[in-house]
Amino acid sequence: MVKLLHSEACSSIWFSLAGDVRIGDIAIPEGVVVLPVEKVAAQVSLAPGSELAGIRFQPAIGYGLICQHFGRPTVLNRDPRQLPGLIPLFSRLKTCCNNVSRVSTMQSWAENNFRLTRLIPGALQQALDCIRDDAEPGSLTQHLEISQRHVERLFKHWMEMTPKQYQRILRVKRAINYIREHGQVNLAEVAHQFGFSDQAHMTREFRTIARITPGQV
Repeated sequence: MVKLLHSEACSSIWFSLAGDVRIGDIAIPEGVVVLPVEKVAAQVSLAPGSELAGIRFQPAIGYGLICQHFGRPTVLNRDPRQLPGLIPLFSRLKTCCNNVSRVSTMQSWAENNFRLTRLIPGALQQALDCIRDDAEPGSLTQHLEISQRHVERLFKHWMEMTPKQYQRILRVKRAINYIREHGQVNLAEVAHQFGFSDQAHMTREFRTIARITPGQV
């Protein structure tokens, strides 16, 4: 089975339970694996008999929980201080007999171990919300009580990207969801609706970030 893992500026923890799992050409070993922040789409391959579970975090949340960025899929040999019980969770997931019990096991662990207090700086959350509400990355200081330079530093530290890069990822994601929902659509109109300069610009962004064209959605 081959699936496309779309970029959403998220990060993930995977539990590679059995079999041959790959992201592109990178083999994912058995264990608890932290994935980098998603900046472009990646092809995930699962050979017959593979078993995989995972938790996907919203932008910046993964760093807020683990306090470390990873440049490539990395096996955790010990629990991060902020996430106790990951390694024992992996062992419990290995004993689960189906996906329903795996989801229930992960949900129970998350309810008991995720801190419910604010994980990321308020200014960063406000900046993320502003971009989701279609504010231009260069005009965020109009909505926040911090400088543009400080906004850039927050994005770099917590998400390893610029506000503009996050906007590009979000724009492509929204366009993909719209095309999927509405089926046969006029791509030139979609490009205009989601803020691309024209259809050719949208196609280039799709190829760069989603690794597909709008017609392949």
